[in-house]
Amino acid sequence: MAETVLTNPGQSTAELEGWRGIAADWASDQRAFKNVSWGKAMMWIFLLSDTFIFSCFLLSYMTARMSTTVPWPNPSEVFALNIGGNHIPLILIAIMTFVLISSSGTMAMAVNFGYRRDRVRTAILMLVTAAFGATFVGMQAFEWTKLIMEGVRPWGNPWGAAQFGSSFFMITGFHGTHVTIGVIFLIAIARKVWRGDFDVERRGFFTSRKGYYEIVEITGLYWHFVDLVWVFIFAFFYLW
Repeated sequence: MAETVLTNPGQSTAELEGWRGIAADWASDQRAFKNVSWGKAMMWIFLLSDTFIFSCFLLSYMTARMSTTVPWPNPSEVFALNIGGNHIPLILIAIMTFVLISSSGTMAMAVNFGYRRDRVRTAILMLVTAAFGATFVGMQAFEWTKLIMEGVRPWGNPWGAAQFGSSFFMITGFHGTHVTIGVIFLIAIARKVWRGDFDVERRGFFTSRKGYYEIVEITGLYWHFVDLVWVFIFAFFYLW
């Protein structure tokens, strides 16, 4: 069988060896990504699958918005707040975006200090990142409460197209769930860093080998992804 494959016209020996090498890596006990740990590789695969899900949500939202014959609510009016007697459009959304983008900076610094094995600064910066994330979720809860009190429901709203409510709650709710999970994960890893679990190799969940802070970087990959997704949600849902 192998000889038949080798004599197949149109296939080079180097190409066959390449495919055989890939098959051998996946079939054996070796790592498929030679220079990447399994933890980081699996996080990238998870983020890729999550990208497809968010892309489907946003594409569905755009399809619903462009195909509806009923006028779509104006985001500048729907997401406005009255502050000091002034009607300020998108002020809450702007603050939420600033908070979440700022959290990417603190997370990047946490990863930097993690690889320097500065566990105190790493833990503090991760907790600051978690605080930013919790603030974002709190403001999102306020936004949901405000819209629900104004009559927005998954099946309708007082400003126009009924699809607005279902799109809003589905997309922002799914993203908010990701942020909430990230906050919990940040607090858990920050606690382990603070206790020095990665320095003494204490047994437990997410504890890597001694002196190795890669889990901080893996957490950072997830957090940066959540922030990046919000940029697209902000652009498509609030600015369009």
